[in-house]
Amino acid sequence: MNLATIIDPHPDDDVAVISRSKATTYGELRTQVAGLRGGLLGLGLEPGDRVGIVAANNWYFVVSYLAVLGAGCVAVPINPTSPVPEVQGELAAIGARMVIAGPKARAVVTGLDRSALPALETIVLSQGEKAPGALVLDDLVRSEPEAMVERQPDDLAVLSFTSGTAGSPKAAMLTHGNLLSNLEQCQDHPGRQQGSDDVAFGVLPLFHIFGLNVALGLSLMAGATVLLVERFDPQTAIESIVNHGVTVISGAPTMWSAWASLPGAPADAFATVRLAASGAARLDPATRRTIEERFGLELTEGYGLTEASPVVTSGIGQAAPEGSIGVPLPGVHVRLVDADGHDSLVGDAGELWVRGPNVFAGYWNDADATRSALTDDGWLRTGDIAVVDDDGFLFLVDRAKDLVIVSGFNVYPAEVEEVITSHPGVVQAAVIGVPHPHSGEAVKAYVVVEPGVSVEEDDIIQHCEAHLARYKCPQKVMFVDEIPQSATGKVLRKELRAAEVG
Repeated sequence: MNLATIIDPHPDDDVAVISRSKATTYGELRTQVAGLRGGLLGLGLEPGDRVGIVAANNWYFVVSYLAVLGAGCVAVPINPTSPVPEVQGELAAIGARMVIAGPKARAVVTGLDRSALPALETIVLSQGEKAPGALVLDDLVRSEPEAMVERQPDDLAVLSFTSGTAGSPKAAMLTHGNLLSNLEQCQDHPGRQQGSDDVAFGVLPLFHIFGLNVALGLSLMAGATVLLVERFDPQTAIESIVNHGVTVISGAPTMWSAWASLPGAPADAFATVRLAASGAARLDPATRRTIEERFGLELTEGYGLTEASPVVTSGIGQAAPEGSIGVPLPGVHVRLVDADGHDSLVGDAGELWVRGPNVFAGYWNDADATRSALTDDGWLRTGDIAVVDDDGFLFLVDRAKDLVIVSGFNVYPAEVEEVITSHPGVVQAAVIGVPHPHSGEAVKAYVVVEPGVSVEEDDIIQHCEAHLARYKCPQKVMFVDEIPQSATGKVLRKELRAAEVG
């Protein structure tokens, strides 16, 4: 088996991908992927080698992803808007042997310190003039085709960086079997199926597992067309949806909120859409109601996480009540577990545990974090608190972890705090999430500075922007004399959050 074979069964002339106004058929895509696969194998890549893919939502990402998988290697999608230190840290953490850069990531990848990446042998750029020592993707695509490399279900396919269920960001190990099983589970969910006549709106970032395995993977498996969108603008997006007859839209709540509040949007903007889903963060019920009232579009909510490949529940086709994340997908088992380790009763809150073939294999080179996330009998502890009603519908009520979710992306406070405290004028820092009208939550930092040292809010924000992706950077910095701590020195974020509410 190999996950990359999902593009094989479909007619040559059917359109697979629309990127930058150019349509690529399944026949063309198979030829391009086979050529790039041959080029990668010709460079000496071997099964299990890690290949970083730093690209936006475009053809370059798609052909690279499928070719890397098909060569038996491990794809490592990386945010193309991240600054050089963050990209370099992720490539170093997984020992990438090659990195492929899309057009917007050229400057980031060519700015890497190769001496700090001893495993990195090859840089592949998407287009244009070669950088010293780099290859060009367009040339490799024209290589002699090579056959697909056979893999086993337990073989690693993707390393996806996530804040995890606890601790700092780490790479979740997703196997060919994990990813394929979640695609099949989605297709088996009543009312969730996609078909070859569908056109999916591919705006979810492909470096994020929601975009990678739902917006892209599920559509390609179904033989549908994926309309790839590199940058979301609500007005332009509606025009694209109308012009291309989009039928399936999956997105984060921030996207739906932008459409709900967009002035002048026509009532029939989503007339062709038959499936509309929100995920990655909690959906405001008011947004859901507005979408239905303004556009006549039924918007459903689901739940997932990187470690589950990612979809766990869906409200599609279930008549789920407002605020519910729906019911588990076929083949996905869930439990709600109380503080004593017992199953919670109906209506009582408990931590959501997940088990199934879609649950990940653990965290890369982090046995302690893996043991914390997975029980001995295969249950994934999500850290999210939920309740179930008498009809079996699940509702999220809280998070046991300290994650901040910005526009559907996980931000772990410890990572941001580490960067802030690396500023020479900072003694201590604590980070929490605060409500934000557009992104759901925003990062707020509390900072203690060295006595007698002058540090401004902009200094902290600019320092973070040089080391972290923009969505992880604080939008507000509060300077304080001290940060509340427990007797053991643990930051009491609950007190900080309570002060915000108060």
